[in-house]
Amino acid sequence: MILETDRLALLRIQPGDGTFVHRLMNSPGWIQHIGDRGIRTLEDAETHIRDPLLRYYTDHGYGLYKMVLKSPQVPIGLCGFLKRDFLPSPDIGFAVLPAYEGKGYTYEAARALMVWGATHLGFDELYGITSPHNETSQHLLAKLGMDYLHDYENASMGTLAVFLTKSLIPPTDTRP
Repeated sequence: MILETDRLALLRIQPGDGTFVHRLMNSPGWIQHIGDRGIRTLEDAETHIRDPLLRYYTDHGYGLYKMVLKSPQVPIGLCGFLKRDFLPSPDIGFAVLPAYEGKGYTYEAARALMVWGATHLGFDELYGITSPHNETSQHLLAKLGMDYLHDYENASMGTLAVFLTKSLIPPTDTRP
């Protein structure tokens, strides 16, 4: 386990998590806001787990972590850090299954990971990127203390709204 919050355990993704990864990466929100990664079968999902997800931990010392409810122990999403070639520092990424949207889980995981990134990984700044029309993610990035910087045109990802924070201890929010 990487860390624990009141309601979640954040764990490294593992071989065998293909069913969860397949469900998440084929959910409407993932397809609309992140993009179709061509994960059509459980075998595709297991391949994606091996490369790039597991490789990320080896190459960078961090990656995307599985958000698991403590009770019942159910995987509900991914949240973690990615290093993009077009950003000077890591960015925080997140996605959650539709049934768990709007319940504060992503904020809870992202907030805990930002603190962990500062204290355990030495991050002194963190980016967030999202599509310009994904108002839910933009709102979450702002709630985490990030400021909108600019739009960025990426050949493979399209137009992205880029956010940045230099304060990795996000504001405390008592709402779930």
